[in-house]
Amino acid sequence: MERREFLARAAVVAAGTTAVAAGPFQGLVAAAPGGPGRPSRSHPLGPLRPVADDRDGQVRLHLPPGFGYRSFSAVGDPMDDGHPAPARPDGMAAFRGWGGTTVLVRNHEVPGTPGAFGNLSQAYDTLGGGGTTTLTLDRHGRLTDQRISLNGTIMNCSGGPMPWGAWVTCEESVDGPDVKSAIPGADNSKLQRKHGYLFEVPVRGRGIREPVRAAGRFQHESVSLDPVGGALYLTEDNPLFASGFYRYLPPVHPMRAGRVLDGGRLQMLAVTGTPRAQLHLGQPEGATYRITWVDIEDPDPTFAPGATWFDAAPTVSREGQAKGAAVFSRLEGSVYDNGTVYFVSTQGGDAAPGDEFPPGPGGLSAFGAGRGQVWAYDIRAERLRLVHQSPHSSVLDMPDNIAVSPRGTLVLCEDGKNENYLRGLTSGGVLFDIARLAPVPGDPDAEFAGATFDPEGRILYVNIQSKVGCTIALRGPGL
Repeated sequence: MERREFLARAAVVAAGTTAVAAGPFQGLVAAAPGGPGRPSRSHPLGPLRPVADDRDGQVRLHLPPGFGYRSFSAVGDPMDDGHPAPARPDGMAAFRGWGGTTVLVRNHEVPGTPGAFGNLSQAYDTLGGGGTTTLTLDRHGRLTDQRISLNGTIMNCSGGPMPWGAWVTCEESVDGPDVKSAIPGADNSKLQRKHGYLFEVPVRGRGIREPVRAAGRFQHESVSLDPVGGALYLTEDNPLFASGFYRYLPPVHPMRAGRVLDGGRLQMLAVTGTPRAQLHLGQPEGATYRITWVDIEDPDPTFAPGATWFDAAPTVSREGQAKGAAVFSRLEGSVYDNGTVYFVSTQGGDAAPGDEFPPGPGGLSAFGAGRGQVWAYDIRAERLRLVHQSPHSSVLDMPDNIAVSPRGTLVLCEDGKNENYLRGLTSGGVLFDIARLAPVPGDPDAEFAGATFDPEGRILYVNIQSKVGCTIALRGPGL
């Protein structure tokens, strides 16, 4: 991947998903004036308006002029393995398949202990309701195959693509028979296995049912591999406690091993000279920090009888904090690009006047009062830099998953309580609108998730996570 200036221009790249779709488009936006503190909004692609889905005519998205889309693989649709498509599609990645095909590996963020979807004999834990599905699309974007690729896990939120042809999926959970569930009606005593781990899912075939335990048992969100150094960078989404940014050092370089091996070392990021730096609070524009790493001695804790989620969830993070690790608020999506890992702090920053305090699950007080930060970690220079900090929910409202286009543009999926957008981010810190999610009847918590570009950089796929969720492919006119 040739070196390019980060966000010198903003580009949104997509293509049609049917035989009659328009060609690829590239929307270019020069760096706008102003910076992260300026509550700016930009509409370089044109104003958004309701657009009907090519599949069934239902309006699911508001898009710029000339844009269109088609949805597929909705929750409950029959799949080729005889099972219905699972609920709550979330993080996702696209891979180059065989014979001109594209393969999507898609997470399903199902919490609690409702029982595994699919074949129970293949489940990691027969009560875990999460997992992944694998979808194959032909060269014209038509769905040709979809089936379960991992089941019996819990709360598979995001993850990360691996260059040898695999998706590493993350459990946003610390459930297990040793932890009382925080979900009403869920009985963790019946779980067979501990949860809160990474699992590898090859593009071809089923996922590996043995977790990477040394990479930690905590509220995992996403993972990004540095293919040069071999470290995996991990985010933690802990809504009620401080979250950390981690790296996992496998015992063998993953590019040489052809997979992520267990038995390595887990570390947590700390700011040099500032123990337990409070990075979840509002930061000065362009804030930059030198960083170091502290070792986690007990990455895979087992808890004493009677432990609750509130006891278990912050355990790994608190070990790191006691050694000086930095504190963030709800680290969610991450993506590697050309020696840099970009990652999102969903509730980082200070509360803006007039903004409601972002709630945690069940209306409990959340850790973090802001509306979102985007950070960049330069791996070789060992520098952490603030790329963007939302000044108000009307500008950026709790970013979640993140993707990067072939031109270096960051694409952010919002997860706020207001209208949710797909947004692009310019080098000046100004956001532009790509799409807005139309209200989903009976599901006010519906959100965008799993934005990812196809291997050619022509198609932008994204999930709608809702009770009637589905996967979307965007297209637009050529320029």
